[in-house]
Amino acid sequence: MPLIIPQALPAYRALEEENVFVMHRARAQTQDIRPLRILLVNLMPTKIATETQIARMLANSPLQVELSLLHMGTHESMHVSGAHLQAFYKTFDAIRSERFDGMIITGAPVEQLEFEAVDYWPELCGVFEYSKTHVYSTVHICWGAQAALYYHYGIHKRPLAQKLSGVFTHRVVRPKNPLVRGFDEVFYAPHSRHTEVCREEAAACPALRVLAESERAGLHLLATDSGRQIFACGHMEYDRDTLRMEYERDLARGLSPAVPENYFVDDDPAKGVLMRWRSHANLFFSNWLNYYVYQSTPYDLDQLSNL
Repeated sequence: MPLIIPQALPAYRALEEENVFVMHRARAQTQDIRPLRILLVNLMPTKIATETQIARMLANSPLQVELSLLHMGTHESMHVSGAHLQAFYKTFDAIRSERFDGMIITGAPVEQLEFEAVDYWPELCGVFEYSKTHVYSTVHICWGAQAALYYHYGIHKRPLAQKLSGVFTHRVVRPKNPLVRGFDEVFYAPHSRHTEVCREEAAACPALRVLAESERAGLHLLATDSGRQIFACGHMEYDRDTLRMEYERDLARGLSPAVPENYFVDDDPAKGVLMRWRSHANLFFSNWLNYYVYQSTPYDLDQLSNL
């Protein structure tokens, strides 16, 4: 089944060229089925790349998914045109009365700031609060996960001695949880961040369950028992070249970044990228859509219960 996105969105053509099944809204409206309504809160400066990554993950499912895009109205985006935002994105004020089956809140390159110092923090707190009453299940990614854990449960982040960048092995801690159904006992996932979730605080929180973690990268997947709040500390949605582009960007800025670990063949940038996280990334998002959105959300979203 297809992902429903505007035909003019850059992701539509990119995914169509990859033979991913996408559908525009006019065609979807002729089918007698209610698509799952998913809201992507895109906090990344590279919005087109991020929306395409998430769209690719959501399209790899037998379910019909309608994707809506949200940006922070209190923040001026410098790396995407105003025309793109006006054409494809909404602000929180425009959707705050709507309900969604699921929501994804991305990361953002602001993890070295205190949460309260981020210019759109008050607006994002409003989105977090909104998710309790108007969204059935929310996936929070990287800094989005750190921010949500802080807002909802008071769990802090702490700085790393140096940036964590690379593809790391993780072990499934709770193999019976639906989110990791079908996962191998050990799997790969990318991380790219300067801070980490305080594991001691997360483990002590009675509402949270650790689903997967890494000896090198720390916590990766956490969730509540209901699956209505899910936290991914890494970037399973990343494309093959995302970490390479981040590395080359930092080189160009004169930051002397370390080579991303376990990412290039033999850790040598000249030998190219070895991608080994795609299958588990697809499985994670498919499991989320199936077990915590499709099978759990009421058909009538007005019947959605509060968190």
